Amino acid sequence: MLNNIGLPGLLLIAIVVLVLFGRGKISSLMGEVGKGISSFKKGIAEGKQEIEDKAAAARDVTPEEEKTKDEA
Repeated sequence: MLNNIGLPGLLLIAIVVLVLFGRGKISSLMGEVGKGISSFKKGIAEGKQEIEDKAAAARDVTPEEEKTKDEA
């Protein structure tokens, strides 16, 4: 169904949305979407950094006997 819309159909949909909501409402909505995407990316980066920090802080608790067995 959506494969047959084409450019004229998309333009018609865009015009209808513009008439229904107005230019100001749509631009503010797009601004909020942009802020949400930025916040999501920031959260992903902070989570990744937290995981890397915890991995760096993790210490090796393998007993010395096991370490020497692996080296041999």
